[in-house]
Amino acid sequence: MSERTGATPPRTLAEALRTRDDDALAALLRTRPDLLSPVPNDLSQLATRAGTRASVMRALERLDRFTLQTAEALAASTDPAPYEALLALMTGDEGDARVEAALPRAVAALREQALIWGADDRLRLVRTAREILAPSPGHPSPTGLGPTVAEATAGMSPGRIQEIISTAGLPSTHDPVSAVAALAALFTDRTRMAALLDTAPPDALTVLDRLVWGPPYGEITSKPAPPVQWLRDHGLLLPTSTRTVVLPREAALHLRGGRAHRHAEPEPPAILPHPSASSAASSAVSRPQVVDSAAAAQAYTALETIEELAKEWNEGGPNVLRAGGLSVRDLKRTATALDVTESVAAFWVELAYAAGLLAADGEADERYAPTPAYDQWPDLPPAERWAALATAWLRATRTAGLVGGQDSKGRTLAALGPDLDRGAAPEVRRHVLDLLASLPEGTAPDPESVLARLRWERPLRGAAAGRPEDLRARIAAWTLNEAEMLGITGRGALSSHGRALIAPDAGAGGATGAFPKPAARAATGAELPAAGLHAAHALAPHLPEPLDHVLLQADLTAVAPGPLLRPLAETLSVIADIESRGGATVYRFTPASVRRALDAGRSASDLHAFLAAHSRTPVPQPLSYLIDDMARRHGHLRIGAASAYVRCDDEAVLDEILADRRSQGLRLRRLAPTVLAAQADPTTLLDGLRTMGLAPAAESADGDVLVTRAHAHRTPPRTPPAPVPDGPPVPAPPLLGAAVRAIRAGDQAATVVRKTLPEPAEAAATARGDLPRTTSAETLATVQAAALTGSALWIGYVNAEGAASQRVIAPVRVEGGFVTAYDHTADEVRTYPLHRITGVSELADDPA
Repeated sequence: MSERTGATPPRTLAEALRTRDDDALAALLRTRPDLLSPVPNDLSQLATRAGTRASVMRALERLDRFTLQTAEALAASTDPAPYEALLALMTGDEGDARVEAALPRAVAALREQALIWGADDRLRLVRTAREILAPSPGHPSPTGLGPTVAEATAGMSPGRIQEIISTAGLPSTHDPVSAVAALAALFTDRTRMAALLDTAPPDALTVLDRLVWGPPYGEITSKPAPPVQWLRDHGLLLPTSTRTVVLPREAALHLRGGRAHRHAEPEPPAILPHPSASSAASSAVSRPQVVDSAAAAQAYTALETIEELAKEWNEGGPNVLRAGGLSVRDLKRTATALDVTESVAAFWVELAYAAGLLAADGEADERYAPTPAYDQWPDLPPAERWAALATAWLRATRTAGLVGGQDSKGRTLAALGPDLDRGAAPEVRRHVLDLLASLPEGTAPDPESVLARLRWERPLRGAAAGRPEDLRARIAAWTLNEAEMLGITGRGALSSHGRALIAPDAGAGGATGAFPKPAARAATGAELPAAGLHAAHALAPHLPEPLDHVLLQADLTAVAPGPLLRPLAETLSVIADIESRGGATVYRFTPASVRRALDAGRSASDLHAFLAAHSRTPVPQPLSYLIDDMARRHGHLRIGAASAYVRCDDEAVLDEILADRRSQGLRLRRLAPTVLAAQADPTTLLDGLRTMGLAPAAESADGDVLVTRAHAHRTPPRTPPAPVPDGPPVPAPPLLGAAVRAIRAGDQAATVVRKTLPEPAEAAATARGDLPRTTSAETLATVQAAALTGSALWIGYVNAEGAASQRVIAPVRVEGGFVTAYDHTADEVRTYPLHRITGVSELADDPA
């Protein structure tokens, strides 16, 4: 896309923007949404804002590598530069068909974002972008080029310049400007430059080889070696200080064969299959059905893990740190309870928080606990529960991978802490999944090729990070792992429900070309609920049906060969402890677990009946004996509040307790043959006797056995954390259309041709500013005449806040001290008080 040409070429970026149609202006505002905050008054203000350093830097950060290389080549070229000169810098003397084919698209992308302007014969890089990208000693260019001959000799004495051109075989000149031009012409003349280098010592060419691709600066001693001295004498190394020399840009380009970059990258790196695909024993390509099954199994594991986490924190979870977040000790405790590593536990905790299932309760002694929303979440179908987690992960800016690292001040980042938001996370997650969707179904990608693609698409962000692995690359690596844990991918490949999650209305397919478009369009925030529902429908057929039975074994374990119905799973988790998870969950019956069931109010007969009803195998005799033995001993001792007491009908048992050394800390004494008193509280007394191998039961003041059940602790209603955006959001089409109309109208008001005011009014307007100035009588008469003739006027207007503006209006009615008119600037009918109109002027040509 080139600027529309007119009678004269545009002299400024604002004039170039005026030649664009509305679609081109909308494209600019879409790709650079920061230009809309607030909406510019006119195109001149839009051009000024587009040239600010912050806006230009943000635009450069979103360029892919080849487009950025094109801008860097323009920064190293003359200003303005013809397209042919840019092409020569990108392809070199030998030419490159791929670069030649891709360059028009790169130029169009830079032009669309208002980073360059002008016709193809006069391409101009905006000044701020040139300052950022041009080679300089303080900020070396990625091209590796140094300053031009004119820049490097700016502080050199005229006599020294004449010595250099004389040594180089050039005739002396009358002024240093022409001398510098002659030296630059020598370096850009391929024939004469080649002849000069043929006379250079071999070691001098070796020195040039070390500098040609950058950095172009080198240090020298007070007595340089003969090869270096020869290069200095002939101007191939120019001094920048007493100890530093630089290779001029013109000479470097000759040595490079005219190329600005050593390797131009017009095409993005391909997303490759995992290296295991080349092995005969294992393949990175699986059948789609296998991928879906593996992803569905992991999705169910994710649901169980979140439920286990909520169960662990059901009665009130860890305390909130003063600075916010979980302590390291509480994170370790949670990881042990979930049987995962601490980093994985941080991911599940952050996911539950992002989904609004966990939060801080906000009390004085603040703790984390499930939210009221969690109580409705388990009642949803499993596929919909998973969709809620997946969509929350996809749009969350909180980044669990940062947990355990340090912030800029050296403080450790805690799970659920306040400093884990990274605005780029949702974009990177969606784009990584898009790249996976571009592969054939069932194909797992090579992680390194994914990272290479991301570095190609956003090279400047990685370079600005100052380290090989920038934040975007780390988020991408975390995304691959988290998507596998969440069940979006299976065996490394994107599942069918994963494709539905990111592209509910588009199919998969590859993207080719220098500027590829993702095959699967990622769902936006507004589409996520629909995308999640679509993904849930795709996942549901792959989830296993819940079972209503277990397999009891003689070693006091029960094996659940699949997911269990919720009532069965909840009851079984009370009677037994979970020993291992996976495709088959193993529960182990222990004296403590059976006692837990008895404490919850279940009798031995209830437990026998429950196991017999839900076991496909006979109830093993050891398990029956364990239940009966614990039931016989349960409640044999009774503990109440005296501060606490123990009563038992069997005096011999009390004698054994008093004789046991482990009971000394409880400070027991006999009150009666069947009663012991303790100075410990009932809870401590219960725990103490249980550690001695006894099975006491608590009783009420009436002597009844107390049934102990967990009391769920819930936070007040909480909303999920709001994502922190990475810059202004992309404006919606209606807003773009309205913004373009407002900018056009404001520009018309600022540039419209007006009739010359009477001389006194003209002088007053000149003295007071740009707004027209007329008397009240002149204003009223002019407005009334325009209302009768239907013509447009240029007015100056001051609103109630004192802000002055200029507008183009078409008056419709004038009455009661107000004028009702169609405002071309606002593109609507408005009413203005006449006393706030500073003056009016008729238009030379009616804009209508």
